[in-house]
Amino acid sequence: MNGYERILAQLDGRPTDCLPFMPITMMFAADRLGVKYGQYTQDHRVLVEAQCRVAEEFDFDYVSAISDPAREAGDCGAAVEFFEDQPPAIIEHQALLADSAKLASLKVPDPCAGGRMLDRVKAIELFKQRVGGQKLIEGWIEGPCAEGADLRGINALMLDVLDEPAFVRDLFDFCVELGLTFAKAQIAAGADLISIGDAAASLVGPQVYEELVWPAEKKLIAGLRALGTRVRLHICGNIRDLCQKVGELGCDIVDIDYPVPISKARTEMGPQQILLGNIEPAGVLRKGTPEDVFKAIEECHRQAGQRYIVSAGCEVCRDTPLENVRAMRDYARSHK
Repeated sequence: MNGYERILAQLDGRPTDCLPFMPITMMFAADRLGVKYGQYTQDHRVLVEAQCRVAEEFDFDYVSAISDPAREAGDCGAAVEFFEDQPPAIIEHQALLADSAKLASLKVPDPCAGGRMLDRVKAIELFKQRVGGQKLIEGWIEGPCAEGADLRGINALMLDVLDEPAFVRDLFDFCVELGLTFAKAQIAAGADLISIGDAAASLVGPQVYEELVWPAEKKLIAGLRALGTRVRLHICGNIRDLCQKVGELGCDIVDIDYPVPISKARTEMGPQQILLGNIEPAGVLRKGTPEDVFKAIEECHRQAGQRYIVSAGCEVCRDTPLENVRAMRDYARSHK
């Protein structure tokens, strides 16, 4: 089996020759290519070359267009600061929706109109040429809570969920439309799966998640399904109190970050949900030995059972020892 076949077989519940291997690499990938991260985020050709390089070197089963969360917001008009060797950042004190009334006039931009969303679409097109049918191609969009925070400012949004829930619902509706529009362009370009990054969702409690965030995520995922794609959800951080509701979203893959025991995620999300993760990227994968990494993945696999994909809980740190990444790969390749 090649990587494309292996992941799809796992998603479909068919037998695989070994466990799929899908670690998130961004700065790690840029460093392996020997380029500054600013180039990686602003030139799709550099991103694709770096992803293909690490996928080949470490036998990843996929390549990903992930780079930073500022593409959609930037194309909407948000102020973004760029750096030579770090990810771009939203300038929060200049938030596009600092005045919430501006939401009524905000329009979803065309992903192919020439902004940074187009650069990601071009990355998908180039991936299709380079590794289509060999490695699974992952597109990426921001989830409603994360994108809402990018447009409104994270601190303002956290107050809005208490003070202005009607505005938050309207904002999340806009973010869902934006995400689906961006995803549709990536799917047309050749993406096999769309991942949703919704890190800000880990900052809210179960009641706010259920009342405000979950309905928007559910709508987004249903929309992605209607577009005919597979769906992966990545929420960085501690979602242990949200696991049951996350398991009801209907995602193909749910990433579990290291603060959440995989055993808890498995119990609350049920036996059929595919779980990905979740060794600690810094404390174990970066600082441990290859033996530590192998044993940590072994324990994740034991807790998760058969519906499992090998990865760290979040992004592989840029200075992670190469032998530790190979230890993850070795576990994946030696276990069904």
